[in-house]
This record gives sequence, structure tokens and C-alpha cells, in this order.
Amino acid sequence: QVQLVESGGGSVQAGGSLTLSCTASGYTSSTYTMAWFRQVPGKEREGVASIDRDRNTNYADSVKGRFTISKDNAKNTLYLQMNSLKPEDTAMYTCAAGLYWYGDSWFMEWQYNYWGQGTQVTVSS
Repeated sequence: QVQLVESGGGSVQAGGSLTLSCTASGYTSSTYTMAWFRQVPGKEREGVASIDRDRNTNYADSVKGRFTISKDNAKNTLYLQMNSLKPEDTAMYTCAAGLYWYGDSWFMEWQYNYWGQGTQVTVSS
């Protein structure tokens, strides 16, 4: 089992920055891919970014060039640096961990085994 706890969400004005963190505990060595997803009420959850064990990264087109996913293995922590935030980035952000390499299908949420509770990000115009 792996437990994930997010932090760092909050309210920010458009153009601002936030850094989300996701701390993992438990059998973390079993995980291969970690990712950030986000969801707005009434809409499907969408993949934001992923990073695998070799630090290969993927990003949704909507966040490329603005968001950076990274991890610190020593701290068992996943990060999402979000810059140039837009009102459309407002969502509940959740981290997820999966057991395999997912390649181009990294954004498919059903592949992930463990999920955090989420942290709210609100961007005002």
C-alpha cells in the first residue's frame, strides 16, 4: 500500500505561481509512475503531468511551458511547480501513483493504483 498526501494548494491571482507537493509513504518502492491530475466539478478528471522512475516527464498541452513536475526520491515527495497560472487552472489537484510505465497513455486515470485526497487551487482573474 502507498499513501499520498498533497499540500500547497491555495488561492492566487492570474499570472501567479504555486507549488504543490505530494508526500508518499508506505511501499513507495513499488511505484513506477507518479502523476498529477485535476478536476473541476461537473467535468472529467484530466491528467496534468506525469514522471516515471527514470524522470521522463509528460505534460498536458494546456500546461506545457507553465508547469513543471519533479520529484525528490530522498523525501518521497512529488512536486508540481505551476507558473503563469490562469483562471482555467482552477481545480482540485490530486496526485496519483502507478505500478508501471504508461508511455503515451500516462493520462488515463484508471491505470493508477493509489490516489491522494487532493488540494484545491483557485486562480482569480
